[in-house]
Amino acid sequence: MPPDLAFNNPEALWALLLAPLLLVLAFWERRRRATLRFSAAHVFAGGGRGLRTYLLPLLPILRAAAVVAAVVAIARPQSRDSRVRDLSVEGIDIVIALDLSTSMEAGDFRPKDRLNVAKEVLAEFITGRVNDRLGLVVFSGAAYTQSPLTLDYGVLKEVLKQLRTRVLEDGTAIGDAIATSLNRLRDSEAKSRVVVLITDGDNNAGKISPLDAANMAASLNIPIYTILVGKGGKVPFPQGTDLFGNTVWRETEIPINPELMQDIADRTGGEYYRATDPEGLRQGLQKVLDALERSKLMEGGASATYRENFHPFLLLAFGLAALELLLRATVLRVFP
Repeated sequence: MPPDLAFNNPEALWALLLAPLLLVLAFWERRRRATLRFSAAHVFAGGGRGLRTYLLPLLPILRAAAVVAAVVAIARPQSRDSRVRDLSVEGIDIVIALDLSTSMEAGDFRPKDRLNVAKEVLAEFITGRVNDRLGLVVFSGAAYTQSPLTLDYGVLKEVLKQLRTRVLEDGTAIGDAIATSLNRLRDSEAKSRVVVLITDGDNNAGKISPLDAANMAASLNIPIYTILVGKGGKVPFPQGTDLFGNTVWRETEIPINPELMQDIADRTGGEYYRATDPEGLRQGLQKVLDALERSKLMEGGASATYRENFHPFLLLAFGLAALELLLRATVLRVFP
């Protein structure tokens, strides 16, 4: 066996003893098999033994070989990879606070509205993470935790996909969103904890003022990175549908407060970004990552990585078994 090859389940190799047992049973069965006797056997003796007679012993050999290949596959042969995996997992605890107010239906990112663009960009952002724990808070007139901090990015993307406007009471409770996000991060032991606030409007609801919430974040040493989505001023906004089911757009004034976003970021040591198109939102999220310091969530050393090599043996086992069954049912079929 090559020096870099090992078995993950070596105890399974004891099953290799089944292979010679199968051969012995096949030999014993063949000795016990009934034979046809002829009073004039010399008539057939002159014809000699055909090729089929020599191939019949191949059937138990194929079955035994299939068992050997299957047992080796179950033992999971692995080869050592030349790369070494670092067990010190670095990551950031990030809570994303996403605005779900009706103003996120504005169509200045057409053909899609602000919310759908934000969801697409956030899905890309989540896919690009490796060891960062992510949480999701949604808000409009009130704020709710949609997902606690997790490393299960698949579940988080599914949760993100289901988000809709007009589910919560309308409004933009920025202060409540920040406070809820801080509550998710308060017990985190990560060195780097951060809130990413994505909104397209001004605070007009909630029980906590945005600046009071920003001061709480500053006292917890949690920076808030604010991303203001949308162009501001008059933007296309859906006003129902026409007789043919097409969306009717009208220019509507949606107030924004970039000064508030800048103030929140400054008070907490974060950064403020403006996203007037999908690419601007992508760049804003990337800049957030670039600005953060990595923290170690788990300590460890180094470990070699292994590559699974059971697949060829498994395919060989299926192939040999299928060949044995095919021959037994066709050209090497035995009567009775």
